[in-house]
Amino acid sequence: MIHHLSLGTNDVARARAFYDPVLAVLGIRLLQADAGSADYGVGSFLFSLETPVDGRPATVGNGVHVAFSAGRRGMVEAFHRVALDHGGTDAGPPGLRPQYDHHYYAAFVLDPDGNKIEAVTYSAK
Repeated sequence: MIHHLSLGTNDVARARAFYDPVLAVLGIRLLQADAGSADYGVGSFLFSLETPVDGRPATVGNGVHVAFSAGRRGMVEAFHRVALDHGGTDAGPPGLRPQYDHHYYAAFVLDPDGNKIEAVTYSAK
């Protein structure tokens, strides 16, 4: 069981300008932030953005992405739209991904640091 997940950022303020509205679409809110990190969750901490503790620049991992659960397809579509409106880059528009499951409905974006994130639902609505 995963306790939490952290992605690196080189600019917490820029990352927050992206993630605050994007995660709000999914019902995930900022729990605490400082100059070095921003922690999000729904009651307890589950996702954070952090400047690397070793002081070197954050870089993205090829093949790594974070998938957030969405309650319905409209949330996936809003996630994608809000992400693009706040500096994200399209990495796969909202739609069915039958290669995973006949009901797998998802959208993919790259955040301003280049991290790949996804919103997904199995809902038919």
